[in-house]
Amino acid sequence: MSDTRTHLAHTSQLGADVLGEVRALLGSAFDGDFGDEDFEHALGGMHVLVREGGELVAHGSVVQRRVLHRGRALRTGYVEAVAVRADRRRRGLGGQVMAGLEGVIERAYVLGALSASDDGARLYAGRGWAVWGGQIGALSPAGPVRLAEEEGSTYVWLPPGGVWGDPAGRLDFDWRDGDVL
Repeated sequence: MSDTRTHLAHTSQLGADVLGEVRALLGSAFDGDFGDEDFEHALGGMHVLVREGGELVAHGSVVQRRVLHRGRALRTGYVEAVAVRADRRRRGLGGQVMAGLEGVIERAYVLGALSASDDGARLYAGRGWAVWGGQIGALSPAGPVRLAEEEGSTYVWLPPGGVWGDPAGRLDFDWRDGDVL
């Protein structure tokens, strides 16, 4: 569609009306399986909003998280809430969203990370994101815990020109309420 517009904005620049649109899109795109804690995880960072004819048809956000790897705390751009309206899928809109988010990650973070659904995994792999081969964990209030159920679905992306010392071992993500990843 020729009237497709992509907009990049921080959460603080989005009014309640736009956030309401985003929340409605996510609820619909995830068939009602996108709760308030999931939405909270998507806030506080940069959002890519794609509109066609003024209607919000795709969204994604990237928020800062700290990830420990081999004793080093990495400033990580964590991708959240990537969704395309059901009637607009398979037209490249998810790629547009990811291109915008990857631009933010490239300029502001050491690496990108995300937890992929089965439906989203193909999009991310096709864009150069790779499944983390090591263990996944979190720094819980009770101390480090392994999140074996996240292994195989946690993807990482190293920005072009980035230097990665050791792409193995365990990644421990900062703790948050709800789903940690």
